[in-house]
Amino acid sequence: MAGGSSAAGWRVRCAAVAVLLVAPVAALAGPVPLDPAREASVGALVDQAKASPPTLRVLLRGMPKGGDLHNHLGGAIYVEDFLKWAGAKGFCVDATGLGVEPPPCPAERGIEHYAATNEFGFDRLVDAMSTRGWQRGVGQNDVSGHTQFFSSFERFGKMGGETAEMLASVRRIAAGDNLSYLELDHNTQTLMSVVRAAGDGPVAEADLAVQYAADAKAFAALIPKARAELDADEAASTKAMACGTAAAEPGCKVAVHYLFQALRALPPREVYRSLILGFMMADADPRFVGVNIVMPEDAYLARRDYRLHMAMIRFLGAKYPKVALSLHAGEVTLGLVPPADMKDHIAQAVDVGAKRIGHGTGIAFEDHAEDTMARMAKEGIAVEINLTSNAVILGVKGADHPLNLYRAHGVPVVLATDDQGVLRSDMTNEYVRAVHEQGLGYSDLKTIARAGLHYSFVPGATLWADPAKLVPVAACVDLATLSCGKYLAANEKARLEADLEQRFSQFEAVRLARAGKVS
Repeated sequence: MAGGSSAAGWRVRCAAVAVLLVAPVAALAGPVPLDPAREASVGALVDQAKASPPTLRVLLRGMPKGGDLHNHLGGAIYVEDFLKWAGAKGFCVDATGLGVEPPPCPAERGIEHYAATNEFGFDRLVDAMSTRGWQRGVGQNDVSGHTQFFSSFERFGKMGGETAEMLASVRRIAAGDNLSYLELDHNTQTLMSVVRAAGDGPVAEADLAVQYAADAKAFAALIPKARAELDADEAASTKAMACGTAAAEPGCKVAVHYLFQALRALPPREVYRSLILGFMMADADPRFVGVNIVMPEDAYLARRDYRLHMAMIRFLGAKYPKVALSLHAGEVTLGLVPPADMKDHIAQAVDVGAKRIGHGTGIAFEDHAEDTMARMAKEGIAVEINLTSNAVILGVKGADHPLNLYRAHGVPVVLATDDQGVLRSDMTNEYVRAVHEQGLGYSDLKTIARAGLHYSFVPGATLWADPAKLVPVAACVDLATLSCGKYLAANEKARLEADLEQRFSQFEAVRLARAGKVS
């Protein structure tokens, strides 16, 4: 362990930080506060607000929204924050005005000086490092939303990560959106530093076992270092928000876990190394509740090696059966890729054991779409819907989006932000779009908010014996009983779900009171 500390000492420090990253539950009394009449009254308010997105946003911002299960930490940060952190490290605006570079550099191009003296230049920089300008028509004739989105990461990525500040930032945003939980796609620098060392060696399915044995042995010593890195980042972020003190920020109440994100648009050896590291980390550290696979699905290497990647995941899933999978699949649409690359990506991800599908936008173009959706419905495999992301990157929105196709086939649906900083969005915006563009009502949104916790990988059992009918487990028929208290104490997921129901009750009472209606 770092600094010669013992394993027992590490567990104590980890537990202390973990307490601050788990949302507390408000005082509970009586049965789960379900009130169909009150819900219908609030639903009428939402229906009245549909015609006005600003009015709808004011109404929905206060709505409790459960969990955000598809949130990339690196893309969740607004570029203004990245630039502030880079400026503090002496970075400068580069000669093109479209990116940054490390020091030394001329004083007039220091980020703080540049922002204070060159307003339009700074605006141009922000537009170049996000999709802000593109979404408002700047440069749309020159570059696609897809290219603008992914090139943004290249421009701000060189500034380096400030993980502690990033964690605090996303929890603050989530608190403002009334989210309970974040399942962040995040990798530690300790582990990612070795991924690109593999080179472009070939990988065949027959070689997976041999290469795994060699890599896993070499990586074993890295896992404790990666855990210590996360310890330090979490401790710094909770300190920055004064968590655990009388001055604690609202973001302290947002619970956090992580998904390790393996990288698919790389040579096969590097993809496999990132997957091995992901499974090892998720198996070793309870803060990592699963593994994902990311980067553009339409990239050449991602398309060429898709089946090989699924074989890698199947092999590692057998080695680490307790590691959950949420896989990006079907983040494609007609015209973006050849038809052969749209016919079964989601089906393959389901076949290798994915418990959630990220995006799933291309489901209508798969050969056996109805069979795949029937299986997802039967097995409770949720789809993570990213409305703003799909509109910007793929051009898929409104009636063309498959959100309601999934719902019609009984597939569990959650709303997510994807990369809210780059996309200049937030979870409230995703809810507004779901109502305004997809025709969802308030009861639909409540179902989605509950699904954001139920289909999360949060440890522990659920509050619900029958989630569809909202029948609680026997221990929690009355939330105030000792049996329920013990059950919630032992099950983080159930705690978050019970807290969400309390939040719904409070939100609905406030909205009806403001509308002059009796709740």
